[in-house]
Formats: sequence, structure tokens, C-alpha cells
Amino acid sequence: MIYLKTDEEIELMRESNLLVARTLAEVGKIVKPGVTTLELDKVAEEFIRSNDAIPSFLGYGGFPNSICTSVNDQVVHGIPSDKELKEGDIVSVDCGVLKNGFHGDSCYTFCVGEVSSEIMSLLKTTKESLYKGIEAAKVGGRLGDIGYAVQSYCEAKGYSVVREFVGHGIGHDMHEDPMVPNYGRRGNGVLLKDGMVIAIEPMINLGKKDVYLQPDGWTAVTADHKYAAHYEHTVAIRKGKTDILSSFEYVEQVLGNKAI
Repeated sequence: MIYLKTDEEIELMRESNLLVARTLAEVGKIVKPGVTTLELDKVAEEFIRSNDAIPSFLGYGGFPNSICTSVNDQVVHGIPSDKELKEGDIVSVDCGVLKNGFHGDSCYTFCVGEVSSEIMSLLKTTKESLYKGIEAAKVGGRLGDIGYAVQSYCEAKGYSVVREFVGHGIGHDMHEDPMVPNYGRRGNGVLLKDGMVIAIEPMINLGKKDVYLQPDGWTAVTADHKYAAHYEHTVAIRKGKTDILSSFEYVEQVLGNKAI
């Protein structure tokens, strides 16, 4: 069942998503060599709770922390730990909050110190593919248009698209229908309607598309152990132009000229 949101509900969701955006910026302030991902998690949880919201991920399906921190070859759902980040790492920080009865969800991949030009290119392409997907999310279009836009853009540059993990609808529940793959064929899939709210989240690998799950039951890792990137926005599909409810603006203010 796909739940269409009213204008009032979309504005409440914007508030949730902008809190996610500000949380990612708070995390971004301390990403550097020597910091642990548990420290990132602590900053995020404290900031979310100080803004009268609840971390969506904490306890979700048994997940033990408030954010997902996926480092280097970890694609998604990495569990924060006391392992220190080091120069040249990348870390994808996926964050969700529950506020006013609605969830917000967004992800940003941060560089730890200076990273190689090869990895910067992966990050840049993944982020650009997110906006290609958003451009394709139009009333009257199909879900496959979004996946095709992401897939064709990334594969043309030699990267691969993860199949096992996809975007999703979002609202009162963290994950709602429909699933939003980052691959697909134009003109296929669910019809996109005014009031649909979805999280579009390309997960793109430097090497092959194959991934496997680590023994913790959460962390997905590239099979060839090459790096992976992940960016995510929550968007409302509207007549006219798709409305991005989350934002990278706060993160990019923090990163300054180091923003991707």
C-alpha cells in the first residue's frame, strides 16, 4: 500500500528531514583521522534528542545505534565501533529521525582527510547520480525511470550499482512501499503520483556490484573489497518540480571547499 501525503504532512516531513540534514552537518564537523564511528554516533544521537526527536535507526529491527557508519568497502548498514577512522578513508553516514510522527532519512559520504582522486571521482559520480534520479522522479513517470537514470549514469562511468539494497517509501513508518531500486528500465514499475514521498539512495561500487553480509547480520560489504559510496535524499513527488525535503546545504557549509 502506497500512502500519498497531504501538503500538511509533507511540511511535517520536511521538518524531520531538515533535522537529519543538520545532524549530518554536526557529524561532519568532527569527521577526521583518529575519530571513531562511535563518537560520530554519540554526536548524532545527542543532537537529535536535543531537538525533541528520536533516532529512527536505534533499535530498528534490533539495530544497536543511532546512525549507520559504513567505512570504505562497507556499502550500507555499518555499525558504529571504537575503530578509529584514518587518513584516506571514506565513511557513509546514514541518519534517520522521527519527529512529529514522521520519519526523515538521508545519507552523505564523507572523506577522512585527503582521499585519492579515484575515490573522489566515485563519490562525485554517486552524488550526481542521486540528482539524476531525482530529476526522473516526476508525476506520471514510473519507478523504473528513477532506477534507469541512476544506473545508466553510473555504469557509463565504469561503476556498478548494488542490487540487494534499494530506496523506499517513507512516512509514519521508516520503510514504506514502494521499493525504489537504483537500476531499472524506463517506463516500467509503479506509476509516480503527486504526494508520494520516497527516499532515493544510490549505493554505487568502484568495482563489481556483488556484496555480502558480514557476521554481525547488518553490515554489507563489497565482495571485491573495493570502495563504495552512498548518498540519499528524501523527496516528495509533486506536480511541477520534485521537492527535495532533506538537504546537503548544512553539510556543505561545514565542509566548505572540501565538499564533493
